[in-house]
Amino acid sequence: RSSWLLLAPLLTPPVPVITAPPCSLCPEGAHRFQWIRNLVPEFGISSSHVKVLSSPTEFYELLKVQIKTAKQRVVMASLYLGTGLLEQELVDCLEETLEKSLQAKGSSNLRVSILLDYTRGSRGRKNSRTMLIPLLQRFPEQVRVSLFHTPNLRGLLRLLIPERFNETIGLQHIKVYLFDDNVILSGANLSDLYFTNRQDRYVLLQDSPEIADFFTELVDAIGDVSLQLQRDDTVQMMEGMVHPYQGDKMAYCEIANRRVMEVINSARMRQELLHAKTFHSSQQGSSLLSQQGAQASGGLKPEPDTWIYPLIQMKPFGIQIDEMVTETLLTEAERDARIYLTTGYFNLTQAYMDLILGTRAEYRILLASPEVNGFFGAKGVAGAIPAAYVYIEHQFYSEVCYLHQQERVQLQEYSRAGWTFHAKGLWLYLAGSDLPCLTLIGSPNFGYRSVHRDLEAQVAIVTENKALQQQLHQEQEQLYLCSGVVSSSTFEQPNRYVKLWVKLVTPLIKNFF
Repeated sequence: RSSWLLLAPLLTPPVPVITAPPCSLCPEGAHRFQWIRNLVPEFGISSSHVKVLSSPTEFYELLKVQIKTAKQRVVMASLYLGTGLLEQELVDCLEETLEKSLQAKGSSNLRVSILLDYTRGSRGRKNSRTMLIPLLQRFPEQVRVSLFHTPNLRGLLRLLIPERFNETIGLQHIKVYLFDDNVILSGANLSDLYFTNRQDRYVLLQDSPEIADFFTELVDAIGDVSLQLQRDDTVQMMEGMVHPYQGDKMAYCEIANRRVMEVINSARMRQELLHAKTFHSSQQGSSLLSQQGAQASGGLKPEPDTWIYPLIQMKPFGIQIDEMVTETLLTEAERDARIYLTTGYFNLTQAYMDLILGTRAEYRILLASPEVNGFFGAKGVAGAIPAAYVYIEHQFYSEVCYLHQQERVQLQEYSRAGWTFHAKGLWLYLAGSDLPCLTLIGSPNFGYRSVHRDLEAQVAIVTENKALQQQLHQEQEQLYLCSGVVSSSTFEQPNRYVKLWVKLVTPLIKNFF
C-alpha cells in the first residue's frame, strides 16, 4: 500500500494541451511530409549543409573543433557530462575558447549555455556539476549551467528514492550540441563511452542560423524553468520562477508548457513568413521582396532540397508533438514502404507496437543484443535489465509469429565485440525506392520513458537530394551490417535465459527504463 502512495505523484494527469491533428500525407515524393509544418517550424536548407557522421571518435573530434572555433555561442544539452579525461579535455577546450574570446576584445561576446539533468548530473561526489564549477567561477558573466529537475520527483517520493533510482522518474534527455550556426543532433551523451566505443547516430547541420536559433531558444526555455548551478555548487531557481519540486506542480508545468510552446510557435510563424516572402518574391519577381527574403534568411541561398522539422516531446508539460508525428508516420506508411527502426533499448509503447503489427509497411527493427546493452554486467538490480529487455523482445517476437508477420516485421540484434549500442531513430524508404527520403534522429528511444517521462527532441530530416539520401542509406547499412536476424532459436541460447523473478517483475517496472 505504501508503495502505491509513493507512486501517486506519477499517476496525476499531465497538463492538457490542444493540438490540431495532422492532415494525412500528400501523394507526391518528399513533399508528402509537409503536413508536419502544421505542428512545428519547417526549415528549408541545402543538402550540402548536412553531414552524417558514423563513429564516436568522429563525433568527439568534431565537438572539440567546433568549441575551439566558436565565436558567438556554445549551447550544449545532454543528460550529463562525464568525469573522465576525455570530458575534462572538452571542459579545457571551453575554458581556452572563453579565455581567447576575452583577450581578443576585452569583453567577450561568446556565451556558453549548458543544460543537463539534475539527478544524473548530481550523481556521486565527482559529477557533472563539479566538472563545470571552475568555468562558472572563472567566467560568471559568460557561462550558464542549468539543471533540469522533473516536477514528478517531489515530496515523499523524492525523500525515499535513493540516488540512481531517482533517475527512473523523469530526466532531461535532449542531446543537442550547437556552435554559432552549426548544430549537431545526436542520441549521444557527453561521456567517454560515447566518444570511444558506444555506437550512436550523429548529424551535423552546418551554417544553419535559423535552426541554431531555434535550438538555442529551446534550451534557453528549458533552462529558465531549471535549477541554476551556482559557483559554490548550490542551485537556485531564477527570480520569480515556480520551483519544480517545492512549488505547485500544475503551475510549474503550465509555465514550462507556455515557455516551450512560445519557442515552437514563434519559430513556426517566422518560417511561415519567410516561406510566404520567398514564394511571393519568386511569383512576382519583385527585387524589393527578394532583398527582404535574402536579409531574413541571412543572404542569398540556393533553393532548398532538404527540410528539417524539430519534433519535441515533453509529456510532463503536456507537449506530445514527437509522439503525434511518429504515430502518423507509422500509420500512413504505404504497402511496400520500408521502415528501418533502431533503438538501444527495445521497450516500445503499446501504441507503437500496435501500429507496427497492424499496418502495411515492412519493418526492420534493430536492437541491442544483451552483450551490447549499456546495462550489461552492471552491479545489483541494474544487472538484470538486459534480461528484462530479452523478455520484452521475446514477447514481441512471439506476437509477430502469432500474427504470421515474420516476413513483414523482422527483428535484428546488433552485436559487436567490445562495443555497446545506443543508436536510435528511423529511416523511411517509400515504395519502389532504394534510398530513404526521411530519417528521424535525436534522443527518443520510442519507449514509454521517451513518450511519457523524459524531455526529448529529435528532428525529421526530409530530403529530395540523392547524395544525402545515399549518406543516410549508408549510415543505415553500416549499423545493420553488425546485426543478425532474430529467430525462434535466438531465445533458446543459454545467454537468453530469463529468470522467473525477472519475468514477474518486468511488467511492473518496464515503464521506468
